[in-house]
Amino acid sequence: MEEASTSQLDRIDTKILRALQGDGRLTNAELAVRVNVSPATCHRRTQRLFEQGYIAGVRADLAPGKVGLRTLVMVGVVLDRSTPESFAAFEAAVLRMKEVLDCNLVAGDFDYLLKIRVRDMEDFNKLHGQKLIALPGVRQARTFFVMKTVKENARLPF
Repeated sequence: MEEASTSQLDRIDTKILRALQGDGRLTNAELAVRVNVSPATCHRRTQRLFEQGYIAGVRADLAPGKVGLRTLVMVGVVLDRSTPESFAAFEAAVLRMKEVLDCNLVAGDFDYLLKIRVRDMEDFNKLHGQKLIALPGVRQARTFFVMKTVKENARLPF
């Protein structure tokens, strides 16, 4: 599927996207006031933005510490082979792991970079020993414990 470009968005669409990115809990009426259109127009445009894939979803961002997941870990993974089959097997296995928040194929020292949330270091040690090193094709995993989050889940800069 070809990705849509921002050139297909007009000024009102852009205002809607920016407003929702800032506060996804806005009602349609509140959003319509912010972007200066009627509620019917706002609803129709918002639905179109969903249908065209500009809005990927709406969800609540939970406070990790409040739900007992205080430890953030980044793991760089190197696979033993660089083949489509080994990448597919690794990716399929990672998709089944609820602890993995993000998994990105990257260029550089690693094949993949994983973002993982756990309760504590003991919890990560268990995850590492039972699941991470058992992932298909893993040759090496380098772990980085996040000491401080400076910026996370920032708005897209458009």
